[in-house]
Amino acid sequence: MTQQNVKTPHESGPIFGMAVQQFNAAADKLGLDDGMRAVLSSCKREFTVHFPVKMDDGSVQVFTGHRVQHNMTRGPAKGGIRYHQDVNLDEVKALASWMTWKCAVTNLPYGGGKAGVTCNPKNMSSGEVERLTRRFATEISPLIGTASDIPAPDVNTTGQIMAWIMDTLSMHQGFTDPGMVTGKPISIGGSLGRTEATGRGVMITAVEAAKHLNVPIEGARVVVQGFGNVGYWAAYLLQQLGCKIIAASDSRGVIHSDQGLNPEALLSHKSDNGSLAGFPGSDSITNSELLEIPCEILIPAALERQITEDNASKINTKIIVEGANGPTTPEADAILYDKGVVIVPDILANAGGVVVSYFEWVQDLQRLFWDEADVNQRLETIMTRSFNQVLATSQEYKTDMRTAALIVAVDRVAEATKLRGIYP
Repeated sequence: MTQQNVKTPHESGPIFGMAVQQFNAAADKLGLDDGMRAVLSSCKREFTVHFPVKMDDGSVQVFTGHRVQHNMTRGPAKGGIRYHQDVNLDEVKALASWMTWKCAVTNLPYGGGKAGVTCNPKNMSSGEVERLTRRFATEISPLIGTASDIPAPDVNTTGQIMAWIMDTLSMHQGFTDPGMVTGKPISIGGSLGRTEATGRGVMITAVEAAKHLNVPIEGARVVVQGFGNVGYWAAYLLQQLGCKIIAASDSRGVIHSDQGLNPEALLSHKSDNGSLAGFPGSDSITNSELLEIPCEILIPAALERQITEDNASKINTKIIVEGANGPTTPEADAILYDKGVVIVPDILANAGGVVVSYFEWVQDLQRLFWDEADVNQRLETIMTRSFNQVLATSQEYKTDMRTAALIVAVDRVAEATKLRGIYP
C-alpha cells in the first residue's frame, strides 16, 4: 500500500518537508506501508536548548541550539554540528534525516543525527566561540556518547571545535573518550585523510558518473559553488586528474575564467583577502550566472535549495555532484532528469566525510591507527561500491539517482526496523 503525502507527527518547514518528499518518492517505489512510512519519516528526538554565553565585552548573550536524532535503528546517531546565523530546527531535522540515509546508502552501522547553533562565528572571537562550544556541548551532553550519538564538523565548525567538545565531555566523565566526536585533530585521535574526505568522495563519485556517461575526465570543465573545505578539495583533486576548474564562488565572491583557475592559488587568495573576489585573471559574475555556465561537472557545495524550478531549466551541465546537503529541490530534480542531467545526490556524493568519520571512530575504539593510503583506499572502495549499487538500482527501477540512493538506504533501514520490531 502506498501513500503520496504522508504527514509525519512533527513535520514542519520547507527543508524538512523537502526531505520527507524525497523519502516518499523512494517509499512509493518500495511499496512501504503507512506504519513504516510514519516511523522512517519521523525524527526520534528533537532537542532544543537556549543557553547563555559571556562575550568578550562582559555582556551575556543567549544562543539557541538544536541536536536532532532522526533514526538510530542501525546504530548510534552520526552527524555534524554547524554554526550559522540561519540555523533553525527545520533545517537540522532535514539534515539529520539525510544523515540516516547517507549512512545507510554507504552501509555504515550508524543512524542519523545533526546539530546546529544559530550564530555567526565569523563575527565572534576565538574565545567567544570556545565558550559557546563548551556550553553547547554541556547542554546536549545527555545525548552525546561513543555508543549513542557522535558529532562531527559541519558548516563553520572545525577540528579545534571538535577538540573542545571532546575535552569538555571527557572532563565531565573523568576520563578521555576520543570516540565521542570525529573530525578531531590527529594528535588527539583524529584520522589521517579526514580533512579532505568529503571532497575526495565528491571527486570519486564525479569520476564514476563521468565513466557511466562516457565523459572524458581529462579536460572536463568543472564549476564549484561554495569554495569551502569540500569545494576546495573536490576542485583540487579533480584538477589533479586533468579537469579544468572554470568557475568558483564563496559567500562574498563569484569568479569565472575560461582559461582555468588553480585551486591552490584560489585558496591562498581567499586566505589573504577573505574572499575569492578579485582573484587575478578572473571575471566577477553572479551566483545565478555561475550555476548556468556550460560545463561537464557542476558541484553545488554551498547551502540548501540552490537549484530550484526557477533556474533548473537554465543549468547547462551533464553531471551534478552534490557536495552540499539538499542543494536541489524535488521540482528541479524532475526538470533536470527530463533534460538527461545525471545528479549524484548528496547522500551519496558527500558521504566521504562520514565514511572516514566511521574509520576514525573505529580507530579510536581500537586505539589502532591506519596510514593515509589505507584510509583513502578504503574510502574509494566504499564510495565506488555504493555508487555502482545506486546506479544499478536506478536502472532496475527506471528512476533518477536520488530516488535510487534513497531506495537503497530506506530499504536497509526498513529491513532493520522490521527485524528489531517495536518494543515492547
